[in-house]
Amino acid sequence: MELNVGDIIKLKKQHPCGTNKWLIIRTGMDIKLKCLGCDHIVMLKRKDAERSFRGFISE
Repeated sequence: MELNVGDIIKLKKQHPCGTNKWLIIRTGMDIKLKCLGCDHIVMLKRKDAERSFRGFISE
């Protein structure tokens, strides 16, 4: 799967702040995501991120 820095994606579960839009800020073996609702940053294993991926959001 092709995930690039700067892409905005939608994940299976939404963040507790109520949004499910995430900005990719780092890729590699782990993927660092920034919530676009509350600016919280999380790191997921690439495998977990790809499993939870639901689509790209274009804005």
